[in-house]
Amino acid sequence: MNAPNELKSHQLSYHEIVAKYPTVSPFVILKTDVQRRGVTYTTQAIERANPALHLLQFRSIFHTIGEKQTPQIPVSLLLRDGTSILTGMRPDAPAPYLVDFVDGRLVLTDHGQILEEVEYWHKPQYVDKHTSAGTPMWQVATPRPQRLDINPYSYCHFWDDGGGCKYCNISSHFNKERKNNGKPLRIAPRDIYETVREAVKQPGRFANIMLTGGSILSGSQLFDDELQVYIETLQAIGENFTTRRFPSQLIASAFSLDQLARLYEETGLLTYTSDLEVLDDALFNWICPGKAGKLGYQAWKRRLIDAVQIFGTGRVNTGIVGGVETATPHGFASEDEALDATLTEAEDLAQHGVTVVQCVWSPTRGSAFAKQHPPSLEYYVRLSQGLDALRRHYNLNADMDSYRICGNHPDTDLSRI
Repeated sequence: MNAPNELKSHQLSYHEIVAKYPTVSPFVILKTDVQRRGVTYTTQAIERANPALHLLQFRSIFHTIGEKQTPQIPVSLLLRDGTSILTGMRPDAPAPYLVDFVDGRLVLTDHGQILEEVEYWHKPQYVDKHTSAGTPMWQVATPRPQRLDINPYSYCHFWDDGGGCKYCNISSHFNKERKNNGKPLRIAPRDIYETVREAVKQPGRFANIMLTGGSILSGSQLFDDELQVYIETLQAIGENFTTRRFPSQLIASAFSLDQLARLYEETGLLTYTSDLEVLDDALFNWICPGKAGKLGYQAWKRRLIDAVQIFGTGRVNTGIVGGVETATPHGFASEDEALDATLTEAEDLAQHGVTVVQCVWSPTRGSAFAKQHPPSLEYYVRLSQGLDALRRHYNLNADMDSYRICGNHPDTDLSRI
């Protein structure tokens, strides 16, 4: 693996990619490029955001647009076909798309050219309410168009000794928000119970609940204390449902078989995800040094495969930060090489019943890779096609990360067809 010089060569534009890949929805291609390049807003576009109607603030464990109540920036965008674009305002991005208000329409533009109409995410009814402890509910659960996101624990302890994943800014973001806004490390289970109770009162608004947070390394076994946080949180959420299980996803560390059995038996959790981040042993060691040092790539992968025994085929997946495998100086030397290696490893996981989904790598402030550059738009289109083809071939689904429930993965958007 060498410095990827090919990545710096001419890249096809959005319109050229749409013409070259006619079987891929142009909405998915546009979403991918907006996530890849980031977005900013004109003053006129921001003025169209209605605090009574649109979602303008949210709690996140990662830095996107921040968590302050002002300025009130739209959390994210919807395209005309319902495609959700999970992207925050990035005024420091080198070539962001621009949301503008032109001739009575909110539009997405690139270098002055109008590409598509967009709409801001609508605000659910619960977000302006408070728990009995006085906690604003928008700080407890973040709504996506059809999913509730809950981050019970906001710090990742792989960062304690410099082992944080190099693309990630979870802990630098937490430290900043704790200093500036007094952000708590953990959300109280009672606050979570009350917020979920209020959120599900709105008929048809939510289809799934997702939990994720930073890794906690302490306990009798590695990740035992993290496991306990999630068990307590899931049990609190479960009090709102009469069924044994409820539509839910946990994105967490790679738990052992015994830990997974506890998680399944003691909660109503339906699906389990643990992110490998990059599908290559050597790059995992470089990009995710904490994960590599505490457990290692092969053991992390083995635990994912073991989880299928507990949750079943189609209910276990792993996420990758698509494109991070091209990071310099140790990433793959060409996009073809990176794609081949990634899909080969994804197929091995698929053969064992583990689904792979990708999010688009967008280098952000506070991460070690903040000044890196993602690969081409075409790379992401090919990666999405490859992952979608594997799921179809091995009869796997990505229901826990579908275009309706999650909306963050271009490859799962292809499952709509």
